[in-house]
Amino acid sequence: MGTPWRAVLGAVLLGGAGQAVAVPPAHEALTRELAAIVADPGKPLSGLSVLAMRGGEVVYEGQSGRARIATNGAGADLPVTPRTMFRIASVSKMMTTLALMQLVERGDVSLDADASRYLGFTLRNPHFPDRVITLRQLLTHTSSLRDDAGYSFGAGTALQDVLVREPKAWAADRAPGSYFTYCNLGWGVIGTVMERVTGERFDRLMQRLLLAPLGLRGGYNPAAFSADELADTATLYRRRTTDTEVWNSAGPWIAQVDDYGVRPPVPPAGIDRYVVGTNATLFSPTGGLRISARDLGTVMRMLVDGGRHGGRQLLLPETLAQMFSAQWTYRDPASGDTLNGLYHSWGLGTQRFTDVAGRGNRLVDGAHFEAVGHLGEAYGLVATFAVDLARGDGMVTLIGGFGSDPERDPGSYSALTRAEERILTTLYRGAIAPAPHDPRL
Repeated sequence: MGTPWRAVLGAVLLGGAGQAVAVPPAHEALTRELAAIVADPGKPLSGLSVLAMRGGEVVYEGQSGRARIATNGAGADLPVTPRTMFRIASVSKMMTTLALMQLVERGDVSLDADASRYLGFTLRNPHFPDRVITLRQLLTHTSSLRDDAGYSFGAGTALQDVLVREPKAWAADRAPGSYFTYCNLGWGVIGTVMERVTGERFDRLMQRLLLAPLGLRGGYNPAAFSADELADTATLYRRRTTDTEVWNSAGPWIAQVDDYGVRPPVPPAGIDRYVVGTNATLFSPTGGLRISARDLGTVMRMLVDGGRHGGRQLLLPETLAQMFSAQWTYRDPASGDTLNGLYHSWGLGTQRFTDVAGRGNRLVDGAHFEAVGHLGEAYGLVATFAVDLARGDGMVTLIGGFGSDPERDPGSYSALTRAEERILTTLYRGAIAPAPHDPRL
C-alpha cells in the first residue's frame, strides 16, 4: 500500500538508510503548527510526540518540547525525539489485550468461561453471588468491578484478598454483564489471569508475547530497562503540585512520574518475594507500558496488516475482527456510563471511536473519521491511539504534560480536552486528509 513517494518519505521519517530527501512543504507547515500548540504561552505542553499513518504507511512523525526538564539545578533539559518513550497510561490496556488474545487463540483461556477457573479462587460480586464473571466482561468494562477500593497494590497484597474482602471493589446495584463502567481494576485481574495460566511474571510475559516479536523497546517494568531505554524515557509533568494538586500555569514544571533524570527507577518493593499469579497490578497492566510513538506505529501497522509482522502471523485476522467489533454500545443511561460522552462503543479491550458529535468521541473537526484504539490519561500524560483499519489511516499522539488545568479547557466538539482536539485535527488535516479527487473519497 502507499505510493512510492509515501514509502520513501516513511523511510526517511523513520530514520531509514539512504540519501535524504526534502520534507514536503505541507509537513514543514504541520511541524510548525504542532510546535505552536506545544509552545502556546497561555496553555503550554511539556512535550509532544505524534505519528500519522495513511493508507497503511507511516507518512509523518513529529516531536516538540522536552522529554525532561531541569528543575532547581537537578537533571538536564532533553528534547523529545523519535526514540522518546512515554508511560502511555490506558493505551496500555489495548497492548495487554493483544497479548491476552494470543492466549485465547492458543486455547489457554476462554473469553466466556468463569474467570475463577484461571484465578484459583471464586471471583464473584458479593451482591450478585450467582452471576459468573468472564474475561469478556472484564475486557468490556461490564464485570461490575469498580475502582473505589483502588487498582494498584504492593507485592505483599494478594489480589484475591481485595476482590473477596473489599465490598467497595464491586457495584452494589449493577449485576455482571448488565452495565458499562470504565474500570482499571479489571486489567489487574486480567494480568493476574495471564500470569496464572502461563506461570510467567506479567512484565516478562508481555516482552515475550508482544514487545520482542514486534521489535519494540520499553516495557512495563522500568527497573529492568537498559541504560539506553532509561535515557529515552520521558518524565511526565504538570504545572500542578503532586500533593495539594494546585495548578499554577505561571509556575515551574513539576515532575509527576518517571523522573529518571534525577533518580533511577527502583524495582517494586518486595518483588524478590512476589508469587507469580497473585497480583499483576504490581506492573500496571492497566497503564504502565513505556513505549514511543514510533513503536506504537509498528503496532498500528501490524493491525492494519491483519496481525502480520516481519513475515510472522502474531494474531489471526479473525481474532482482531472480534477484538475490534462492538461488544458494548451505548443505548441509554441504563446501559452504561459514557463518562460525559467519551465512551459510546467498546470492543475487547479497545475503544471504538464512532464519531459522535457534541460531547462525544469525535476525533477530528470537519471530517468523518471512525476508528478503533484507545485513549490514555495519567500523571499529566494524555495519549491517543486511533486507526481506521479498513483504510489504513491512523494517529498516535502522546502529550507529556499540561501547563494549565485541562479540565478548564474542554474540547469544543468532543469530550476530549481542547489541546487534544487541536493536535488531532491539525495532524489529520496535515498528514491524512484525502486530497481532492482522492479515489478514497
